[in-house]
Amino acid sequence: MQEDNKKMKVKKGWLAVRVGLEEDEGGFIRFVIPISYLYHPLFKRLLEAAHEAYGYHSTGPLKLPCSVDDFLHLRWLIEREAQQSHHSFHRPHSSFSLHSC
Repeated sequence: MQEDNKKMKVKKGWLAVRVGLEEDEGGFIRFVIPISYLYHPLFKRLLEAAHEAYGYHSTGPLKLPCSVDDFLHLRWLIEREAQQSHHSFHRPHSSFSLHSC
């Protein structure tokens, strides 16, 4: 879910993140994601990249250093995997890499 209104409150169980690269003209875009993403192995890679880029001490929403396109693809993969796990089908996700991170 992409949030255009920056003052909108985040519901319990969700987390606001800012996605983008410093060199992008559009700057960062705010998204609201389920907290469960934080535990997904693919998302953990992105959190490690955020730690390397920005450290642990930052103000405001969590900044994720990747392109919006890569973030949307990652979100799609996580959602697809969640839907497939409901059908007892699991694909390994170790081969995915974020090009812009």
